[in-house]
Order: sequence, then structure tokens, then C-alpha cells
Amino acid sequence: MRKERFPWKDFLFKVAVIAVPVALQNLLTTTGSMVDTMMIASLGQTEVGAVGLCAQFSSLMFSGYWGFVGGGMLFFSQYWGAKDDDGINRSYGLTLACMMTVGLLFGTLAVCFPETVMRLYTDKESIRTVGVEYLRIVGFGYPLTVFSMAMASLLRCTGRVRIPLYGSIAGVASNILLNWILIFGNLGAPALGVRGAALATVLAQAVNICVVWVLALRSRHPYLAAVSRHFRWNAAFIRVYLKKCFPIILNEVLIGLGNMVINIVLGRQPEEAIAALAVFRTLEGLVIGFFAGFSNASSVLVGTEVGAGRPDLAYSRAWRLVYLCQAFIGVLGILLIALHVPILRMMGMHGESFRIAFGMICIYSAAALIRMGNWTQNDTFRAAGDATTGTVLEIVFMWAMVLPFVWLSGMVWKLPTLAIFAFCYVDEPIRYIIMQRHLLRGTWIRPVTPEGKAALEGWAPPARRAGRASKLPGR
Repeated sequence: MRKERFPWKDFLFKVAVIAVPVALQNLLTTTGSMVDTMMIASLGQTEVGAVGLCAQFSSLMFSGYWGFVGGGMLFFSQYWGAKDDDGINRSYGLTLACMMTVGLLFGTLAVCFPETVMRLYTDKESIRTVGVEYLRIVGFGYPLTVFSMAMASLLRCTGRVRIPLYGSIAGVASNILLNWILIFGNLGAPALGVRGAALATVLAQAVNICVVWVLALRSRHPYLAAVSRHFRWNAAFIRVYLKKCFPIILNEVLIGLGNMVINIVLGRQPEEAIAALAVFRTLEGLVIGFFAGFSNASSVLVGTEVGAGRPDLAYSRAWRLVYLCQAFIGVLGILLIALHVPILRMMGMHGESFRIAFGMICIYSAAALIRMGNWTQNDTFRAAGDATTGTVLEIVFMWAMVLPFVWLSGMVWKLPTLAIFAFCYVDEPIRYIIMQRHLLRGTWIRPVTPEGKAALEGWAPPARRAGRASKLPGR
């Protein structure tokens, strides 16, 4: 029997349709962050470092709500594949409610207790003072950020990937313009410095939401505006949702807390290193932006097929998405190293801060090749219904291996900043090998839809089928 060829042309087209708009949206966001950093850099390295540490608090919030995004996309994509409108509406409403709880909590902490937050992240008084001014304002934008992310996740999983892109274009353009006006006092506005940057961020998020909402209504999206159908939950649905989401939530929260420990250690390095780290985090967003495109493609292209009852196609797409993502990330890392001089100069790096920032880029360019492979595999497992395997591995290795190395190297051994930074990725190769074995076994396909469960009965991945065939009599 001749083996059926994999439809590469159709596959790459579908990946591009989902991944390219998402990658462009994140590229726009990163470009906006780079412009922010360049504008703030004109105020001084203290301001760059302060805003960078505030961004780490935003990243902790991201970890708090991203578990619900991952869980929500699992349900959105599988219900979309099964054409279950009620399931999509209910899962979106529950996802939005959980995410908004996190956004309001972090917004309250930023607005009401900014001194406590900054004291946690750094021992530098000058940086803390600037960071408090920034957090008090930007905290009002946290619920808006969460709402925007929830809408984007639903739209991408239901075939409307361009709408979030258009919202991001409007938001980034608004942010750049408002930064120019409010940071430096152009067009008759007062020069607010970092407070102006924070206010511009909040207003730009509002613009993003308005554009996405209007475009979704104009395109007659059947789910986003169906508010009355979003909250028709029952105990059984909530139980299934939380059962699937809990491992993802636990993963993101514990990883977020682990990253906070890492940032606490790095926040006690010299001011040049803190400024370099702030610039690196902005460039890291560029890499993660491209990864997010493949992550969304994995969630949709794999989750949809699992939900529709086509495990063979889901399996064949999954491992190809992982390797395709790694290839793109490798090329991107090479470009960052090749162009590091003009990029770092534009972002205000010089002297020791330039040297440290370049070292971070080199280390990350090698580590990201493996790390993004791990992340793509984990997102693929989650979309297919296995929210546990990647979660357990990531949590165990971070808390048992990465954090002890980072804490000891920074707080006890007092090693150079770049050595501490390198320890942040020490676990990635080991996890990659373990997750590759799990990927090829295919046991991560765990549907939540009746169609998917029915198709999984008696199914086995190609490798296992080949093994069974070789044991048959006469082979």
C-alpha cells in the first residue's frame, strides 16, 4: 500500500494564514516597545531600567492570565472544529471572566501599592522612584490588556485572525504618537516623561479594543458580541473547563513566580545590567512574537482536527509545526546577532550596558532555538487536550534546577551578570528530549468533543502502528 504524501502546500498555506497575522501583530507591538525604549532612553538609563522592571510586573500578570488563554484556546479550537456554537460562547465567557479577575487584581496592586511592587524588584532607590510613577498610571491599562487578549484569542481560533492585527496596528500607531506628545510635551501638551509613556500605553490599549470591537461587529462575528450567551454556564461545564485549565493555570502561575525570582536576582545587578536587561526584554519580544504565530497555528490547526475527529491529521501537523517554528527562530537569532550594533545603539546602549546586552542576545539566540521548540510542543499538547505533561516538566525543571542555579550564582556566588543570565536556560535541552519522545508517541491527543473521543478509539500514531505491523506473523 503506497503511503499518502503529506499535503505540504495546503499545510504551509494554512500556517501562513494564521501565523503571519499573529506574528505581524506581535512584531508591531515589539516595534512599538522598541520606539518606546528609544524615546525613554533619551531621558536616561535609570528611566529605561525602571520601565523595564515595571514590564516584568506586567509579565507576571501575563503568567496569571495566560493559563486561561491556553485553556480557552483548547476549547475554542476544538468546539470550532466540532461546529459547536454554544460550546464556543460558554467557554469564551468563562475564559473572559477568569482573565478579567487577574487583570483587576494586578491593576489594583499597580495603582494602589506601586512602592511595594518596585521594592520587590530592585534595591536601587533611583529606579524605584521612577518605577512608582510609571506603575501608578499604567495599572489602569491592565484590565484593558486582558480584555484585548481574550478577544484576540477567540477571533484567531474562529478564523478571524486579521481583526486583532488591525487593532494592533491602530494601538501601536496611537502609542507611538501619544508617546511623542506626552513624553516630550509636543503639540502644546505638558512634558510628562515616564508618566507620559504610561498614559500613552493606557490610551493605546483603549484604541486597540475599540478598533477590534467595531471590526468584529462589522464582519458579523457570531460569537464576540453574543454577550447574553457567554455566561450560560452550569456546574458540569465549569468542572470540565477547570479540570482542563487547572494544569495550564498552575504552570503559568508557578512559572511566573519563578520568573519573578529570576527578575529579583537580576534586578540587584549594576544599573548598566538592569538597563541592558530592559532592552533585551524588548528584543526578546520580537522572537516571542514570531513564536506566538506558530503557537496559535498549533492551537488552531491541531486542536481543530482533534475536535473534529481527525487524529492522524492532527498528529502529522504537530511535529512539522515544531520543527518549522525552530527553523524560523534560528534565522531570527542570526539576524539579531548580525544587526546588534545599530539596534543597541538606537536603544541607548553604550559602554558596559552595550556589552552586556550583546552578550544576552548571543546567549538567547542559541537558547531560544530549543526553548521555542519546547513552548510550541507544550502549546500543541494543550490544544489537543493534554494540559499536564508540558506543565509538570516545566514546573519541575524550573523549581528544581533553574531557580537554584540562578539564585546561587547571583545572590551567593556573585557571578557576572551574563553567567547568571545563562543559567536561566540550563534546563531547556533536557526538557526538549523528553518532550520530543512524548510528541512522537501521540498520547497527548485527548479530545473534549464527542466526535474527537469517538475517533480516538483504537487509534495509534504511525510509529506505534509500524511497530505492531512488524510483529505480525510473516513479517
